[in-house]
Amino acid sequence: MVKITDVARHAGVSPSTVSYALSGKRPISEETRLRIEEAIRELGYRPHAGARALASSRSNVLALVMPLRSGINVPVVMQFAVAVVTAARRHDHDVLLLTQEEGEDGLRRVADTALVDALIVMDVQLHDPRLPLLRALNRPSVLIGFPASAQGLTCIDLDFIAAGELCVEHLVGLGHRVVALVGSPPEVYVRGTGFAQRVVQGFTAAADRHRLVSSVHPCEAAPAAARGVAERLLREQPALTGVVVHNEAVLEPLIDAFESLGLRVPGDMSVTAICPEEQAADARVPVTSVAVPSAEVGERAVELLTKKLGGSAVPEATLLAPHLTLRASTAPRSAP
Repeated sequence: MVKITDVARHAGVSPSTVSYALSGKRPISEETRLRIEEAIRELGYRPHAGARALASSRSNVLALVMPLRSGINVPVVMQFAVAVVTAARRHDHDVLLLTQEEGEDGLRRVADTALVDALIVMDVQLHDPRLPLLRALNRPSVLIGFPASAQGLTCIDLDFIAAGELCVEHLVGLGHRVVALVGSPPEVYVRGTGFAQRVVQGFTAAADRHRLVSSVHPCEAAPAAARGVAERLLREQPALTGVVVHNEAVLEPLIDAFESLGLRVPGDMSVTAICPEEQAADARVPVTSVAVPSAEVGERAVELLTKKLGGSAVPEATLLAPHLTLRASTAPRSAP
């Protein structure tokens, strides 16, 4: 197996010089760069992704900016990450995963090096402080999520407004007149996270349109919090018969809490959710749900980015239409 030291010896330079040529961390002369490139060709050296910049001025690496902030559901976020990595490999790209909350500084640090060709950014806030830098960077980017304004950006996501509306429309069709949204943890709303705010917007708009009694309840991602929310709902809205859940971590604990409080699901309480398909299908009471299409979103985000890298025009906004799958957790409202 050819090593970097073999390339250095063949080119008549030090291994560190070869490393600098591959990484772009330090400038080297054009003559030296050409000798290293020729040595790589002649020896058949297969460098890691960063070294491919020699022939193409690209690293063939995409950065996935996925800050693991409080209140996010890590298993769901990792589904997006796996989809991005899988799609990137089909396009001969590796993925650099950035999970720290570094804001603009982290983006600039990565973009100012030769480490990556482009960026995919997740956990987008309505008024995200990273947006001015993303608009100004000399590297393409795609956002998984929508800020308040997508102008000058490329964004893709599930249409969470329509998803919230669709869940309410389903409950209305079953005769439910008092409904509630059990939402993400409070800190997710405090940050102004786009997808969470849009579910509330869609839920509230549909409930108001049908003149329902409705309420929104952020919920910590813990079984005890689910029990507390269930007790509060029944205390404050005793006529409640329909619930939309947009918080994967408390979906089953909430159903358990309702049943422990004497309500049958779906006989007395219909529950629908916006969550991963497999979670809804595998629940003890299979849940009527709008699926979060992490695989499709991740794959299409990579496709948009590779088109941008190739110089093709792409739409600023790509919204995936929600689809509701009926399961055992919803039923017509019982007669009072």
